[in-house]
Amino acid sequence: MCFKVLASSVAVLAASASFATSFTQNFDDIGGTTTNGQTAGANLEALGWFLLNDSTNLGPEDWFQGNATIPALSGGYIATNFFAGSSTGQISNWMMLPTATLNNGDTLSFFTRTATHDFSDRLQVRLSTSGNSTTASAFSTVLLDINPTELQTGYPLAWTQFTVTLSGLTGPTSGRLALRYFAEDITTSGNFIGIDTLSYQAVPEPTTMALLGLGAAAMLKRRKK
Repeated sequence: MCFKVLASSVAVLAASASFATSFTQNFDDIGGTTTNGQTAGANLEALGWFLLNDSTNLGPEDWFQGNATIPALSGGYIATNFFAGSSTGQISNWMMLPTATLNNGDTLSFFTRTATHDFSDRLQVRLSTSGNSTTASAFSTVLLDINPTELQTGYPLAWTQFTVTLSGLTGPTSGRLALRYFAEDITTSGNFIGIDTLSYQAVPEPTTMALLGLGAAAMLKRRKK
């Protein structure tokens, strides 16, 4: 009886460790307008995402449901373009993932592409270790910079997968990852990008792994008696 209870407990811990914060977002239906009235994304925000347009001069669109400008990888996708900004200055349009307990070894992967190479596009993946903060300045760590020099032909024209792996954390850390559509000068940069099939895979936390190890050891000891 003790063995059966212990085995069940270990199974529950294993399931919790594997899937506690892992998820996939396909962006098939990101929802209607948010509170600023400019962007789609209500369905994402209901899941803990946060959309922030921090461009120098705000344009008429932020993030929106992908359209026929480019074919979706599968189902639907989320998009942004140069209309995130207006007239002059930087484009800085943020899509922040839900707050999570981040660990070294966690991975973020997604597919992205542009529509044409008429103007340059750029996308960053950034890290904040400040809990549920949604302030752009909290995301000071750049994990990935796609087309950092903003070459006109530097962003992929076909759906391409990118993956980043977290490292350098001192331990389990409450924070967020964010994707930032970025252009230094809207007068020369900014076209159109899509993002699809974003996946966050969390590794088991060290404390959970220790509990699993103890549980497994106890089970083996019990079976030998």
